[in-house]
Amino acid sequence: MIKVLVVDDSAVVRKMMSCQLPKFKDIEVVGTAVDPYAARDKIVKLKPDVVTLDMEMPRMDGLSFLAKLMKHYPLPVVVLSSLTPENSEIALKALELGAMDVICKPGGAYSIKDVYKKVARAIRGAAAAQVKKNPVADATPVVKLKHSKLLTSTTNKIIAIGASTGGTKAIEVVLKSLPATAPGTVIVQHMPANFTKSFAQRLNEICQVEVREAKDNDHVVPGVALIAPGNFHMLLVRSGGTYLVKLKNGPRVHYQRPAVDVLFRSVAKNAGKNAVGVILTGMGADGARGLFEMKNSGAHTFVQNEETSVVFGMPKEAIRIGAADKVLPLSGISQAVINYLQKS
Repeated sequence: MIKVLVVDDSAVVRKMMSCQLPKFKDIEVVGTAVDPYAARDKIVKLKPDVVTLDMEMPRMDGLSFLAKLMKHYPLPVVVLSSLTPENSEIALKALELGAMDVICKPGGAYSIKDVYKKVARAIRGAAAAQVKKNPVADATPVVKLKHSKLLTSTTNKIIAIGASTGGTKAIEVVLKSLPATAPGTVIVQHMPANFTKSFAQRLNEICQVEVREAKDNDHVVPGVALIAPGNFHMLLVRSGGTYLVKLKNGPRVHYQRPAVDVLFRSVAKNAGKNAVGVILTGMGADGARGLFEMKNSGAHTFVQNEETSVVFGMPKEAIRIGAADKVLPLSGISQAVINYLQKS
């Protein structure tokens, strides 16, 4: 049984979470708190496995509380945030501080009935996560790779990356290590709509490659990384001698939209041996089958190892079904990808 503490200044949200989450047999709401000060006392008393945390609260904001919590009493935290540009920036900062996941906050146009299944899945993922003290300070060191030959030697190559829980930091580590001449890169990170744009903008400021949220019919070209927008599947298609991405709605796959499997299967079909596939940390099995199809189509595949994964779900499933050519620590993935591309 996963014990959950709900921290939110909204009485409606606290009540709905307390009513809806216990409908899942593996989740128990052991308490609620109206602000961080009340939460602090209840965490010590109730010892929850997971905390759901609002970002906008009286007396102390959610970010300040999260920073203190991860420093002194590290716990898996799932952030509930409203869909606004400002709140998406705050949510990304929460992920940097060590939050496991971000879910759209119920209320207004988003009722708890629309999102409680996502909240439950996020809670399960958080409960399975490896929580570290001061995650920013302990982050995997980034090594910037310099390979000027890549622009001419790999213009027809594709890098495809998939991640979920813990993936925002893992993707940052991989992309920051890629040179500006890296092959065109397509990425699915499980994240709500609107948040992916802020995520891409933040990465674009710190990476050598250009990073942006994908738009329908965007060209996949060297030096550019495209992140699938939240709530849209992204597919790779070939048009003549170039690659494009297509965005579509469609049913959720593995409860996700965008789904890694949707992207990887399209890469297997349209890029084949010209592609490299990477699965990073995440809960569940999304991406494993797609990576297997990529491998069978001639692509080379890399999977993050258990020791460096926040949640060893997606990587574990990929390894189990034989989809991984190499299993590596996060810090070694970018170099391995570049080494392979230069030899191929």
